[in-house]
Amino acid sequence: MLKYLILPLLFAALGSQAAPRPADSLDLSAGARFRQHIDRVSSTESYRMLFLGAPLIVGGVVMQSYDADFRRLRNGYAASFHQTYDDWLQYAPAAAMLGIKAAGVKGRSSWGRMLVSDAFSAGLMAIAVNSLKYTCRVIRPDGSQRNSFPSGHTATAFMTATMLHKEYGHRSPWYSIGGYVAATVTGVTRQLNNRHWMSDIMVGAGIGILATEFGYYLADLIFKDKGLFVTDTYVVHDRYRKPSFLSFSLATSIAAGRYTPYPGMEMKLLAGPTVGVQGAWFASTYWGVGGRMSCSNLRVKVNNVAEKDNLEIVSLYAGPYFSYPLSLRWQVGSKLAAGYEIYKSCLTHVRRIEERHGFSFGTGLSATYMAMQNLGVRFGADYDCAPPLGITQQRLHKLTFALEIAAVF
Repeated sequence: MLKYLILPLLFAALGSQAAPRPADSLDLSAGARFRQHIDRVSSTESYRMLFLGAPLIVGGVVMQSYDADFRRLRNGYAASFHQTYDDWLQYAPAAAMLGIKAAGVKGRSSWGRMLVSDAFSAGLMAIAVNSLKYTCRVIRPDGSQRNSFPSGHTATAFMTATMLHKEYGHRSPWYSIGGYVAATVTGVTRQLNNRHWMSDIMVGAGIGILATEFGYYLADLIFKDKGLFVTDTYVVHDRYRKPSFLSFSLATSIAAGRYTPYPGMEMKLLAGPTVGVQGAWFASTYWGVGGRMSCSNLRVKVNNVAEKDNLEIVSLYAGPYFSYPLSLRWQVGSKLAAGYEIYKSCLTHVRRIEERHGFSFGTGLSATYMAMQNLGVRFGADYDCAPPLGITQQRLHKLTFALEIAAVF
């Protein structure tokens, strides 16, 4: 997991191949040259095209080692989940784009240019998805078919969300936010429905984004300025804006050390998957209030014996959030939080660890890259001093390393 959390940073080097954009404003403050260098690299066309899609694909390939862990997390909390709304939700951003266009709202492109761009995008997406499905032949989690990798529903959803963003994201951030929220819900639902592994969803999302970026790039080469109403839909936001956000995270959690929930029972908690949502409202550039909710599933060893059952944890935290705008596109942040955690009962070969809950507190660090005007990628590390297990007063020291997709507004 740690490997794929840092992989997106490697793609910064790709941006140096394209001509840099001019500085947006004169910055004479301390560290200005360093910030301007970061912004020049991360403003190039190639960087912006690749930053979201390529790391999702690479991260999804790495994630295959953790697919069973995320399926175990799903089975622990939503084993009976079955919904069909993902079959139509994948098309919702495209339907919204066409409806807005039909209503006469001017977007990036004319009808002809938009439809050609979208046709290129859909063709590239379909070729990539189907080539991989019938080459890799990965069995689905429910055992039904050997065409799990990657997720076609998720690829379609992120393709249509990126179309909506490229056509109307410059008009209002809520077009982009709405599209990517619908795409994320589609992907999560595919995993909850036990139809896809987490790696299928990540790679599908990356393919959908990349296919649209390259589809529009090809159309731009053909049409040039014809039918183009907005020459640059990438609006650089104010460095000192209020960085309020809502994010969805994939993470790994570990509980450092050994614990003794009951006499004669030494327990070690191994790394396991965590999924969650997090958000904060900022009253100024530098501070705000927010919270996070997450579900974790940690493997258990008791007296050096691996257990079949796992420790399932539900967490809810809230508190002050802090942010500093390192550059136009990079923010660093921290937080302090108090919360409540619930441990489900866990059966071991020695005895059952009874369900327990209690108050906890924690902190965290983060770095956010504004990949698009209102879409960010967050890298987070949280520490929680969690309630004790069993009858002891020995608190859990829990570390969580997360990759988050964030709507910033």
